[in-house]
Amino acid sequence: MVGLVRRVGRFGAVARLAWSKRALLRQALERLGVPDVPGPTRANPSKARIYLPRVAIVEVARQAGYMEYSTCAAADFLDPRFIAACATIGFEHRFHRKLWEFVFVMHHLDRAGMLAAGRRGIGFGVGTEPLPAAFAARGAAILATDAPAEIGIAAGWAASNQLASGKQTLRRDHLCDPATFERLVEFALVDMNQIGGELTGFDFAWSACCLEHLGSLRAGLDFVAHTVEQVLRPGGVAVHTTELNLSSDDATVEQGGTVLYRRRDLEAFIGRMREAGHEVMGLRIAPDTHFLDGWVDMPPYSDDAHLKLALEGFTTTSVGLVIRRGQN
Repeated sequence: MVGLVRRVGRFGAVARLAWSKRALLRQALERLGVPDVPGPTRANPSKARIYLPRVAIVEVARQAGYMEYSTCAAADFLDPRFIAACATIGFEHRFHRKLWEFVFVMHHLDRAGMLAAGRRGIGFGVGTEPLPAAFAARGAAILATDAPAEIGIAAGWAASNQLASGKQTLRRDHLCDPATFERLVEFALVDMNQIGGELTGFDFAWSACCLEHLGSLRAGLDFVAHTVEQVLRPGGVAVHTTELNLSSDDATVEQGGTVLYRRRDLEAFIGRMREAGHEVMGLRIAPDTHFLDGWVDMPPYSDDAHLKLALEGFTTTSVGLVIRRGQN
């Protein structure tokens, strides 16, 4: 009888702990606007919003420093340096992968010593992003580029206010004083699939979620290779972000208006660039350590809680490449 009482007591303690954890999860889901439908196996719309990691794609959980992983993860958003970086580019802090991309680009260029007076950088597909003004405020001379109108209109970027119409589109007086902006920022129309030979000798290059729109997996990676081997000077640094397919390392979208890179595509490309003599940051998929890492945003997409999303039938997130050109 005593043993039975003890077992019942232990069962009660476990049940109370499970109920407490469920209550915390229910509160978190309520903040995100997800209905609390009981029964983990019951068909419901919420199930599509829960991301279950694929062991062939994600990393085992381990400690890493700020912005040390290649993919968007909630841990970076919780770092005071991320909050400070948001202020630097004029954004309020929010859990959105596009904001992570801007900060990722800025962090790795700054870490490489590129955001300083005397440096010369080029941004591709800049749209209306704040990085040209923010980088000019640090003293770097910037050539900001975007797609010619016929390409941008066909892709729908003009209609969604994502296409730069000229230099003044990029002015951010609260980030960079007008005189410095006028002196250090230039603008040009550039087709990322056909970059002219006159664009060369830059200290750094960047793009934020553009290369997946160049028509195919190969076209996007050829663009990245071109920015490293033709646009940069030896020792220059390129930082590019794009879409990573977290659902599969086999099935994906290989051609079209938006392609989705698999882990194996990026790892093969990193190997190719290293063989060519370039220094490349290894692809490190961040472990999911926060409940927001398991949340999948679905159309119409949110301005917050948008680290992973449902896209073309797959769960995706943002991923970054950091490459320093070799000395040859």
